[in-house]
Amino acid sequence: MSTALPAIVTCLALGLYFYMGLRVGQARTAYDIKAPATTGHPVFERLFRIQMNTLEWLIIFLPSLWLFSAFVSPWIAALLGLVWIAGRYLYMEGYAQAPEERGTGFIIQGIATGLLFLGAFIGAIIALF
Repeated sequence: MSTALPAIVTCLALGLYFYMGLRVGQARTAYDIKAPATTGHPVFERLFRIQMNTLEWLIIFLPSLWLFSAFVSPWIAALLGLVWIAGRYLYMEGYAQAPEERGTGFIIQGIATGLLFLGAFIGAIIALF
């Protein structure tokens, strides 16, 4: 049971990322952006950046989530993971509307990731002693 909650949060985060990928694919079709192009229409470019920025953050978020879960608490890790997902969702919706609307979601997910990373690091150090 201790890893079930972080596992569920991981699946939810990956599900959100998958959804972002679908939106990019739909925009490719709607705006006739042929692969491998990553530019062409402002809406497509925003959706593409949302997906890519999320990928850039997943590499920090997921290990931090699991290390925090192992060294601190799976319950708190899962809660912070849900906050990250909510922040990413707000980022996605805000940025899709207008680039200047992405800030709140970005800050929320950044704080959640920072807490997970810091907690994992401190927890690992404490586990040495």
